[in-house]
Amino acid sequence: MTAFAVAARAIFSDRNMAEDAFHRVGGIGAGTITRAIRRASDQVCSFNEGRFVSDTIMLDVPTASVPLLAVGDTIEMGASIYEVRADPVRDADRLIWTAEAREL
Repeated sequence: MTAFAVAARAIFSDRNMAEDAFHRVGGIGAGTITRAIRRASDQVCSFNEGRFVSDTIMLDVPTASVPLLAVGDTIEMGASIYEVRADPVRDADRLIWTAEAREL
C-alpha cells in the first residue's frame, strides 16, 4: 500500500472529514455503505468576455468501496440524496472518485 493510499484511507475514516453514505447504482436498491466527502464550492466559468459563478456540489468517494460510479447513481448522506450528474473522474492513483452532483 502506498503512502497516498494510507493517507486517503485516513481521510475517509476521519469523522471530521467524511461521513457515512449509501451508494445506489442507478439510484435504486438498498445500496452499499461507503464514506463520502461533500464539497459545495462555487465554480467559476468563463465564456467570451463573461465570467459566470455557479453553485456546485462535488462528492469524493473512495474507489475501494465504490469500484464503479456513473451518471444517475445516487449517494445518500444524512437526510440528503445526491445524484451524479456528470461523468465522475478518478485521481491519478485511482483511489478516489470525484463526481459533480445535484441534490434531489
